[in-house]
Amino acid sequence: MTAPITTDAGAKTAAWTEFKPTAVLVLADGTVIEGKGLGATGACEAEVCFNTALTGYEEILTDPSYAGQIVTFTFPHIGNVGTNREDIEDLTPANRAGAVGAIFKADITAPSSYRAAEHLDDWLKARGVIALAGVDTRALTALIREKGMPNGVIAHDPDGNFDIPALTKRAAAWHGLLDLDLAKDVTSGQSSVWTEKPWVWNEGFDEQTAPEFHVVAIDYGIKRNILRLIAGLGAKVTIVPATATADDVLAHKPDGIFLSNGPGDPAATGKYAVPAIQDLIKTDIPVFGICLGHQMLALALGGGTKKMHQGHHGANHPVRDDTTGKVEIVSMNHGFAVDADSLPDGVEETHVSLFDGSNCGLRVTGKAIFSVQHHPEASPGPQDSHYLFRRFANLIRARQGLAPLPERDQAA
Repeated sequence: MTAPITTDAGAKTAAWTEFKPTAVLVLADGTVIEGKGLGATGACEAEVCFNTALTGYEEILTDPSYAGQIVTFTFPHIGNVGTNREDIEDLTPANRAGAVGAIFKADITAPSSYRAAEHLDDWLKARGVIALAGVDTRALTALIREKGMPNGVIAHDPDGNFDIPALTKRAAAWHGLLDLDLAKDVTSGQSSVWTEKPWVWNEGFDEQTAPEFHVVAIDYGIKRNILRLIAGLGAKVTIVPATATADDVLAHKPDGIFLSNGPGDPAATGKYAVPAIQDLIKTDIPVFGICLGHQMLALALGGGTKKMHQGHHGANHPVRDDTTGKVEIVSMNHGFAVDADSLPDGVEETHVSLFDGSNCGLRVTGKAIFSVQHHPEASPGPQDSHYLFRRFANLIRARQGLAPLPERDQAA
């Protein structure tokens, strides 16, 4: 700290205090980004990505698909609405499946939402998420766009003591997400039944007490709002672990099978999941997959996947549904993608990203099997793709001789 400054008139101004960083992000190439530490203390290595969503930071940070990642928020004001128990997306909050780190432009402000139950900083501490604020997130985003998603270490020490060479070495030594199976770390430990339906303003969550059909959801890192939307369309939902075999799934006598989202490399998770999926698609039971489930369905059908340069993370991505010709704005969260050129005969591409032309959906000709790369459950994000859950429900209803539901509301 410097001495107080005295002006010509003799008046003293406030002393200037030199800022000492209390958190750093150290990338594998040696880049060091300093700022203010928030949330949990300690250090953690992960892949660094950016998310362009304007809202929904709690849902983003609790999405199990972000396991093994540090999320850079491009929107500058994060934390304004606080946190609450209703907006958590991971199935078992005690397991803290989701992002391991967060990077903000500005410091967290006091919550101003009537739904807020806890300050974001306190919530980050309790959840074990390390955060860094006061960072030029636009510059970091530009770096990721230019060089791809880097491996890095985020560290928070209130005393500001960092061994930068050691952290750089640690970041460079981390293996990254390629060939990494993370679904086994975030999946359910045992089977369970889900009955909660979508949230309704001023009412909260209702329960599905009179299901019309039964869906078995294989949990590779499933989000709560996916389960709510399926239950809300009339389903009893049974959740089974990622390692469930086809016999395990079929023992529940499902009317439909859901392949969930999740983190990591689909090829790694597919070593045990793909054989089960291949046996399931031999049945006549409708199958619907999202995100990692979409990628592994493609692998099971004979296609391939690939690592993306910067991935797709945000709630403003345009996707065209070639089955209807409509364009929708969707939520995305993936660093791997299906290679459209690898899809075999009998597998049709149904959805395409209008940002980069990458594959966002497929279906099997003549079978009730389809999947999408994006997140139609939103949470956060627009609800343009909610119709896909009705499409799945209608495939099940058709097998039961029930009348179909309209895919979209009249206004859509």
